[in-house]
Amino acid sequence: MDRPQLLSAAGLERRLGDRLLWSQLDLALAGGDRLGLVAPSGAGKTLLLRTLALLDPPEAGTFHLLGRSPAAWGLPRWRAMVLYLAQRPVAGGGTVAANLRAPWRFRERRGQGSWSHGRITGWLAALGRDPSFLDYDAERLSGGELQLLALLRGLQFDPTVLLLDEPTASLDGATTAAVEALLSDWLAAGARACVLISHDGEQIERFATRTLELQR
Repeated sequence: MDRPQLLSAAGLERRLGDRLLWSQLDLALAGGDRLGLVAPSGAGKTLLLRTLALLDPPEAGTFHLLGRSPAAWGLPRWRAMVLYLAQRPVAGGGTVAANLRAPWRFRERRGQGSWSHGRITGWLAALGRDPSFLDYDAERLSGGELQLLALLRGLQFDPTVLLLDEPTASLDGATTAAVEALLSDWLAAGARACVLISHDGEQIERFATRTLELQR
């Protein structure tokens, strides 16, 4: 059975100063895709993720999400559906739970549901974390704990495309494996796809269903 096409980009071009990073770059994601980006340092992997989320627009190229252009969706809605998770996430004041609840106030989240304590604690259990994690002071989290917070904060909105920039760089092996398993289950639960950057080539081989190589 054909999988639905979710996100497509055609003819992307991006320069950094006077250096051409990539041009005539095409990309298509269907439901269930796990695309691993493979490139040497400085080839613009992070910039490509930010470009797909329209946080850093390209010099040239077109995009469609579920057959509609960014203008048809509007930028806030596009960025909610094509969600970028930075390698070094930040947290606001208050507890982990407060940080997870806060984005539900934004207008683009209306109609998407609401905060689910049960869903979050279920994911925490899958990650080997006790529900007391929700009571931690978010501003005192370690780098790895911040990455888990960012992942939960993104997953709760069920974006169509999840853009993961080194999502397990600060995690130990066991937690990395738990994150990969959680992502696999989440992707299988709907018409969703993800793009992954990882410095760990074994992780790309293990988790990605296909790769895209960027050339400098």
